Amino acid sequence: MDAAGSSSSSPAPLRIVIVPWLAFGHLLPYLELAERLASRGHRVSYVSTPRNLARLPLPLRSHVDLVALPLPRVDGLLDGAESTNDVPDDKRELHWKAFDGLAAPFAEFLAAACADEATRPHWVVADSFHHWAAAAAAEHDVPLAMLLPTAAMVAAVPRPPPSPESAAYSFELQAAAAARAVPRYEREGMAQVFANDGAESGMSTRQRSILTAQGCAVTVIRSCVEWEPESFPLVAPLLGKPALPLGLLPPPPDGARRAAGTNREHATVRWLDAHPPGSVLYVALGSEVPLSAEQVHELALGLDLAGTRFLWALRKPSGAHADDDGDMLPPGFRDRTDGHGLVTTGWVPQMSILAHAAVGGFLTHCGRNSLIESLLFGHPLVMLPIFGDQGPNARQMEAKEVGLQVARDEEDGSFDRHGVASAVRAVMLEGEARRGFVAGAARMQEVVADADRHERYIDELVEYLRSYNGASATTTDGNFTTAAIPTTSS
Repeated sequence: MDAAGSSSSSPAPLRIVIVPWLAFGHLLPYLELAERLASRGHRVSYVSTPRNLARLPLPLRSHVDLVALPLPRVDGLLDGAESTNDVPDDKRELHWKAFDGLAAPFAEFLAAACADEATRPHWVVADSFHHWAAAAAAEHDVPLAMLLPTAAMVAAVPRPPPSPESAAYSFELQAAAAARAVPRYEREGMAQVFANDGAESGMSTRQRSILTAQGCAVTVIRSCVEWEPESFPLVAPLLGKPALPLGLLPPPPDGARRAAGTNREHATVRWLDAHPPGSVLYVALGSEVPLSAEQVHELALGLDLAGTRFLWALRKPSGAHADDDGDMLPPGFRDRTDGHGLVTTGWVPQMSILAHAAVGGFLTHCGRNSLIESLLFGHPLVMLPIFGDQGPNARQMEAKEVGLQVARDEEDGSFDRHGVASAVRAVMLEGEARRGFVAGAARMQEVVADADRHERYIDELVEYLRSYNGASATTTDGNFTTAAIPTTSS
């Protein structure tokens, strides 16, 4: 482990500024990165907005410097709507507009830090939407590392047909094959997003990512070659920048089990205590994936048909009013599933639930954090991806035989109760199918739960950042390389 600052012979600590996207799916894992870097003696500034910082689960003795930049007010955006979780779908563009308003205060913060060599950052580490962070870093000759959540998403993004004249032709062919695997409804959904994207904010998501990628010195991916060997080697040649594996930043499983003890009195944990080991399907589609009322009903009726035990952390359907307390579930559902099913709409201690012995599977949207947390405990998956990188993540996990996707209509992506019930039974009921999925999940658990592996990835990242110079990113023939893979992938 890097021991910066531990003795007079140790290299001086790095000064690193981390700027995550304003979503807790990004804020939390990159806070974990900040803490792990700070624990190695490096000086880390973690930049976000005041309300987001106030909601972070900070350790009692954090050595990370929290930097609060006020989110500019935008007409139509509620005060305090700082994270994506605070913003309804029809206000997303206004949130982007407010986000771009962080450019000036961030530039001021970085200029002040760079005015003194004792505080001048060695690196800025920012999410892929932070084009203004890349511009500010370039102005002060501070290299920027662009954070990416997954290599599979990069490989699946539509791009022009491969050209035999391209130096990356073989990689482009593999990426084209990954893009062809994207179902029609997913392709059309992304096309629709890109068509309307940026209409009010003034810049599309794609433009933001392109500008950030152009301004970065290196990409850093919350992944590793053991997690996605088919996709990770494609990133560097496709983006034209070195690609560094960050590891998965998994939470420690013993921490989750301690949390389970702390949360013993939570109603969901007490309910799980009454059920046999491995018998309960945990159902949660993330805090930012609201289903429509029709989708909630089909999912509920599918769970009903499957007949298995389940614990469902249900979010209010999209389109429902905040003060609408009416039952979101089909008539009679709660009565029919009483005893073997529990639905809760409040906060739940997800890690405590996943660590509980009664849980034997996870019905998930395949968000990155949820996948890592579930596979930390070896749970097979019922997969219902909704948008973004969730589709590529689900196909990746299905190929590894970790679980099964709910059947969807190829044209519009709809699903029904029968598809839900079929997937749940295959994953949860004892038989050859479940045994295969449990074995696949156990193989991935070996990757996720290998704490030493992920600590080595962080150490290798630190060494790369410490030794970086502009010429070190290329090979002798001028092609960009995937960095740091060979030393840890064995």
